Amino acid sequence: MGSAPRSSDVPVRRPIKKLLIANRGEIAKRMIDSARELSIETFALTTRDDHGHALGAGHIITVPSSRSYLDIAHLVDIVRHHSIDAVHPGYGFLSESPDFARRMWEEAGAVVIGPGWAILERTGDKLAAKRLARQCGVPTLPATEKPTSHLDDVRRFAAQIGYPVMLKAVDGGGGKGIRLVRQESELESAAKRAMSESPSHEIFVEKAAIDGFRHIEVQIIGDGSGRVRHLWERECSVQRRFQKIVELAPSTMSDRDFVQSIVDAAVRMAEHVKYLSLGTFEFLANSESRDLYFLEVNPRLQVEHTVTEAIMSGDVVKAQLEIAQGTMVDDAVARCFASDPRTSPKLKSIQLRITAENVQSDWSLSIGRIDGFALPSGNGIRVDTHLLPGQTNIVGSDFDSLLVKIIVTATTWEDAVRKCRRALDDTLVSGVKTNLDVLRAIVAHPDFEAGTCDTSWLERRAAPLLASGLELTKALESKRAPRLVQSTSSSSGSLTGSSNAAVSLRKGDAWALKISDTSAAATPQTHHFRLTKVIRNEFPALLRAEAEYSLPGSHAPLAITLEATHSTASSGSVMAESKHRQGNRDNPRHVTIPFPGKLVEFLVDGGDLVQPGQVICVVQQMKMELEVRASAGGRVVWITEAEDGEDVAEGTLAAELEEVNEDAVQGEIKSKL
Repeated sequence: MGSAPRSSDVPVRRPIKKLLIANRGEIAKRMIDSARELSIETFALTTRDDHGHALGAGHIITVPSSRSYLDIAHLVDIVRHHSIDAVHPGYGFLSESPDFARRMWEEAGAVVIGPGWAILERTGDKLAAKRLARQCGVPTLPATEKPTSHLDDVRRFAAQIGYPVMLKAVDGGGGKGIRLVRQESELESAAKRAMSESPSHEIFVEKAAIDGFRHIEVQIIGDGSGRVRHLWERECSVQRRFQKIVELAPSTMSDRDFVQSIVDAAVRMAEHVKYLSLGTFEFLANSESRDLYFLEVNPRLQVEHTVTEAIMSGDVVKAQLEIAQGTMVDDAVARCFASDPRTSPKLKSIQLRITAENVQSDWSLSIGRIDGFALPSGNGIRVDTHLLPGQTNIVGSDFDSLLVKIIVTATTWEDAVRKCRRALDDTLVSGVKTNLDVLRAIVAHPDFEAGTCDTSWLERRAAPLLASGLELTKALESKRAPRLVQSTSSSSGSLTGSSNAAVSLRKGDAWALKISDTSAAATPQTHHFRLTKVIRNEFPALLRAEAEYSLPGSHAPLAITLEATHSTASSGSVMAESKHRQGNRDNPRHVTIPFPGKLVEFLVDGGDLVQPGQVICVVQQMKMELEVRASAGGRVVWITEAEDGEDVAEGTLAAELEEVNEDAVQGEIKSKL
């Protein structure tokens, strides 16, 4: 059957009484729900700004910051203090960390839900997983045998196998730490960014398989005895920069014999290591050439597990928890596991990821407060979200942009696509920008309806899809009742609003403000303030108005113009209030940061000469590092005073250039080489 982990490396399977949910967002809520149905006491982690996912948890533990979710020592202390016997990391870096699983057991006596550290070492590391695939006779793409942090190694292998190549973090996940390099000139910058997104700062190089290939993954579940079941396949070909956007089950490939070969490859690998718990085995597949290449193993729960649950009418999280307590795989999924992959499942399911992203600005994270939202319902529609009605829902730069997952299920693919369109029409989110426009365009496109999209489809058609999405949304809004559209920025109406939605302010509203020095026994002085004109009211986030202001003892009020932006203790720097100089995007001499995030590093100094397209600085969003480039060449005459690690708002001026003679620029640059 293959080499199995030693018994000492396999997690102890025992009843779970207390479960720590070591994650946030919709997946934390999802895990809490399944644990509650098994009568398991749950402990949720929250930060001061982010707690919607904890609804339903038995206990809530507030941690100092977003970094605490990845702080193994801190999590071990929590488990010890509360006598917790199991931890579920959901998905993310910790879910694939052998060190986390081992330390939690050795230092706190708690089991991490998953395959255990021995299997994680063979599957979570991408190069180790490739070696496993080759041992099992599964084709892989040419790749380096060892990880590296040296650019010369990367350059040498890329030249050997030829471009295009993929650079991948050996321990990356969720599309992070991956860069496609089409030519040698892109290599250095791409390698640096991929390494920076890898916890180990090591990457490997792989020959790229792009056009015509689909992303097919097989859901596996095992009980550690060698008994493994597949729960059909999923397709995740609609993606951008290796971030999945739309997922479906089963695949739309009509050649079920080819699908069977993919499923068989996954089962063969899982049986070889006597896989325990949930795992996803991912492949690139070309249905025309019938080429098949193993990509990686995700030894954990996946974001898109929902479509698998839909077509099998089961609960994979509950099955995962049952197996962790000793249930055998056939009992955990007795009524719903697949037997013959050549026969397509009777149900078809599609998941749509709604994210807080500004797709018109290179899909950058949209930071702010969600003022209101409306989500779809009805037969065959499931919604997974951590957003709560009547609560402050904040999107910040520290966490993933995922807001809502809409999962539709029908008996035919055509009905599922139509249901997607209706569900998206019924969805509204206000306060932050989202990818709803492009989702509407995707499900309306003939290629999607025909089920012919490959992994490069969205990138190839990005511009027309964005334009089509805007038109679809515009047409949709023109058909909606005016009061419904207006209520997207209000807590009233049929939308679910935030408890902090705009306060009603109008001309003539006045306040008497008593202000005193708290450090001395002083008599409070009264200041008078009256609004004379309200220009824009999104209070407390933003208020622009004209007013009269009277100082104590004065006879004539001062006429003032007020523009107030607000960053509260609950939102911290999340609102990305701009305190730095703003750039003019129409000015080619301004290098403007097009998205909010954290400033990672500045790569130029005052007086430097730069070329068009040169990287000026790097900004981090959701653990991904994004480059800000100059649109024109010139000499740097000013750089922002923002410091590394500081939050910067969209539109912040990073650098200002002055025009210089082109020959002088080229000459000075060459002289430095």
